[in-house]
Amino acid sequence: MAGPRQGKRSKSDGKGARMLVVEARFYEEIADALLAGATRALDEAQASFDRISVPGALEIPTAIAIAVGAAARRRRPYDGAVALGCVIRGETIHFEIVSQQSARGLMELSLARGLPIGNGIITVENEAQAFARARMDEQDKGGDAARAALALVALKRRLAER
Repeated sequence: MAGPRQGKRSKSDGKGARMLVVEARFYEEIADALLAGATRALDEAQASFDRISVPGALEIPTAIAIAVGAAARRRRPYDGAVALGCVIRGETIHFEIVSQQSARGLMELSLARGLPIGNGIITVENEAQAFARARMDEQDKGGDAARAALALVALKRRLAER
């Protein structure tokens, strides 16, 4: 089994970016850890953000679509979004459905709208793996998702200037 990525975490230029963070609160403590990492990454990049909470991972893509549409109508569009949540394998196929369909929803939304989205929905076998991936002093997947979204925002900005 492959270990965690050992590469350097890049700091993209997200200064002034207006971001949306949508978090699933199904596992409260894990959600808190993911949010802490994402918040730190967004703060370090000097990006502003709004936060929306939803019950579970399946609701994240819909919440992003609703919020992005509302922001556009108010002429205050988001530059990107960060999806945070956790899906832990159980005894049924529900794990596969939730993990696959939440990822599919995020990808379809990102491609259809040209919206940079960092996918921080972690999919794990157990709670110990979830905490290892979520905590900032371990794998910091919330921070990674925010940095990924910010990297795409920076790319979009660079290409728009050409």
